[in-house]
Amino acid sequence: MLVLLALLALLASACSKPAPKPIEIKVVVVTMFEIGADTGDKAAEFQLWYERQKLTQRFAFAHHHDLFLNPETGVLGMVTGMGTAKSATAVMALGLDPRFDLSHAYWLIAGIAGFDPNDASIGSAAWAEYLVDGDLAHDIDAREMPADWPTGYFARGSSGPYQGPHPPSAGEVFHLNGALTEWAYQLTKDVPLADSEALQKRRSLYVGYPNAQKPPFVMKGDNLAGMTYWHGKLLNDWANGWTKYWTDGKGEFVSSAMEDTGSFQSLVYLDPTGRVDKDRVMVLRTASNYTMQPPGVSAAESLLGERGGEGYSGLAASVEAAYAVGSKVVNEIVGHWDRYRDEVPAAP
Repeated sequence: MLVLLALLALLASACSKPAPKPIEIKVVVVTMFEIGADTGDKAAEFQLWYERQKLTQRFAFAHHHDLFLNPETGVLGMVTGMGTAKSATAVMALGLDPRFDLSHAYWLIAGIAGFDPNDASIGSAAWAEYLVDGDLAHDIDAREMPADWPTGYFARGSSGPYQGPHPPSAGEVFHLNGALTEWAYQLTKDVPLADSEALQKRRSLYVGYPNAQKPPFVMKGDNLAGMTYWHGKLLNDWANGWTKYWTDGKGEFVSSAMEDTGSFQSLVYLDPTGRVDKDRVMVLRTASNYTMQPPGVSAAESLLGERGGEGYSGLAASVEAAYAVGSKVVNEIVGHWDRYRDEVPAAP
């Protein structure tokens, strides 16, 4: 009986203790995948952030990968896993996590991508203002579509490809805070990006694509997210058309990845709760490869060449570019938190 009373007293004491105060987060760095360990081996999207931002405090996280925090700076790093399903569920789980105060946090989604050689070269970096989903659609195999259709892929709620105006978006397109995107671009547009003999060799193949042959640079350009890894000139043409269609001609397809519409969709759902601010989201993608083949090479040869051997020809450069460009923004926000906590920056 005495033991029972003692246990009840302990339980009552535990229940009466106030919950720990949530940790205020200044910046969440969202990456999508890592290769092997988080440190000490070949780096993918997370490793440089983990090492250079000193993300030493580990928090168990019921998802793909634990969370890591620098308790001095308030920078929190996460790895969502690849694909919209994993990114959406990871971001939602973090947004609802009572251990963190994310109400003033900035979200930097920073990852590698395929880039359109019409716009940029591998190793380059692009800040996106529009996120377009490439999965939500109707589809008829090209061998069965009407002869006068340019593609069998068309918007839900429409009667054919690129029928205008497009139906209301139900997740097909998201518009980020353009003023914040422009601020991030202006802050980083002159960041020097690494070049190498390997990058020079790869981009020299893209004869007739002047932007693809430039040394790596920072730009603005929009992202198309899709769960299927696609490649080739015809699909690249589709990506450009699909992006222009859903952005009413305001967006420019530059980067192809998988996760960003899923991540941002979760933040849109969380925003009305006050737990996050969707106007504090930035998306930075860096070019690990091109989205189509160079002249004289088939789409299949180009895709299989990138996926075989050592993998993406620009992987190391794109990972470094994501950190070089993204960390300038992170360090600016953290270093002037007294200004940015309550006022979202915008380009003059």
